[in-house]
Amino acid sequence: MFPYRDENPTYLKPIVTLGIIALNALVWLAVQGAGTYPALARSVCELGAIPGELLGTVAPGTAVPVGPGLTCQLTGEPPWYTIVSSMFLHGGWFHIIGNMWFLWVFGNNIEDAMGHGRFVGFYLLCGVLAALAQVFASPNSPVPMVGASGAISGIMGAYLVLYPRVRVHTLVFLGFFVTTIAVPAYFMLLYWAFLQFVSSVLTAGAGSEGGVAFVAHLGGFVAGAALIRLFAKREFVSRHRRPRIVVTPPLDRF
Repeated sequence: MFPYRDENPTYLKPIVTLGIIALNALVWLAVQGAGTYPALARSVCELGAIPGELLGTVAPGTAVPVGPGLTCQLTGEPPWYTIVSSMFLHGGWFHIIGNMWFLWVFGNNIEDAMGHGRFVGFYLLCGVLAALAQVFASPNSPVPMVGASGAISGIMGAYLVLYPRVRVHTLVFLGFFVTTIAVPAYFMLLYWAFLQFVSSVLTAGAGSEGGVAFVAHLGGFVAGAALIRLFAKREFVSRHRRPRIVVTPPLDRF
């Protein structure tokens, strides 16, 4: 299931959500060369979070291939800023488009539930906790970790807590046939979380050759669900539980 919109109106302009999308797009184009080499590989090497380097479990000088003719040379000096910088990097066009799409579908409502300033802190905190979950789950990995999906998973966990019954319209792919269905948010989000859990179990012993950071997704999701009550403003959330009243002008009858 791929969500494309929900039935949850917003009251605040989602300026932070749009700003985060714009920032990710800018980094993708200006820093990562829109996915071209060597810019993409160099950005992942220098700004991606490497669990083994952060925890000091990989020997300094270890060379990690990150693209054609380019390797990361681990220095042994943990660059802790990469926990944050990695949240604004991506590995390909589908990666960034998918992440930004999910951010737009669910992020505007979570921003609406807490206000702009709190949303910035919530997004970054979920992203950091998601990255740390993956770091400690793969402490010996020399593979750089990049992507906004950990922070976005936090937003999805928050959405599950605040708006579990809101209808989410999704695309369903059945081979070559594509249809649309509307399901409660809890069904779509728990289905997604279940897939992340199963995938994390199936890939637990896959080694350090790279792939999807499923543990980061789960870590972000749990963090968002656990933290949302601390960040959300009750009066903002309650607006979504009251029906909007639409006033229409009287009609002249002929």
